[in-house]
This record gives sequence, structure tokens and C-alpha cells, in this order.
Amino acid sequence: MLIEVCKSKIHKVRVSEANLQYVGSITIDEDLMDAANLIENEKVQVVNINNGERLETYVIRGERGSGVICLNGPAARKVAVGDIVIIISYATMDFEEAKSFKPSLIFPDVETNSLI
Repeated sequence: MLIEVCKSKIHKVRVSEANLQYVGSITIDEDLMDAANLIENEKVQVVNINNGERLETYVIRGERGSGVICLNGPAARKVAVGDIVIIISYATMDFEEAKSFKPSLIFPDVETNSLI
């Protein structure tokens, strides 16, 4: 049996930009991507703590050390700059493997979006 489990989580980062005119996706600081074990083009769920919105999109690499969290395209309508979001990715794996799997969970400084 296969099940879907949390693979990576960036818990509470501040939206630094929202770019409605971009094609789509979420831009994430490469330092945060590395720490959370996320790769470019990976599907993620974005949960907005401020307004309860939830959306799915894919990751694009942002400038390392910039702290950028930018919702692009239509997703930009689901956030306001300054909102706090949680970014989650999931993986499908065998049930027995999932029992011992440890996700990559990070808790950045919400004021600077940098690793503590």
C-alpha cells in the first residue's frame, strides 16, 4: 500500500512579494529550499495563516540569502505582502517505509525569512 506523507515543511515565513503578472509558482530563497529539502519545480501546498487560503503550486529558486517568498501569477491574489504562510511538500511511499521516514521541517525567523 502507498500513502502520502509530509516530506518537507517551511513553517511560518513572511510573504515578501506578490507578482500577479508572472506566469505562476512560488519563489523561495535557495537557502530555505536546501534546508527544507525542496527542489525547483517541486509541487507544494501553501497555507496562508492570515486568511486561511490554501493553494498548490510549484517551486522556483530564489536568490540565495535574499529571504524571498514570492507568490506569482494567480496565487498572488491569495496573499498580501506581509502574510505568514506555511509551505509543505508531500511524498508517496510504501506504508512500512513511511513509518520510519523523517520529514525535513524548518522553522525560519519569520521576520527575516532566514534560518535561525
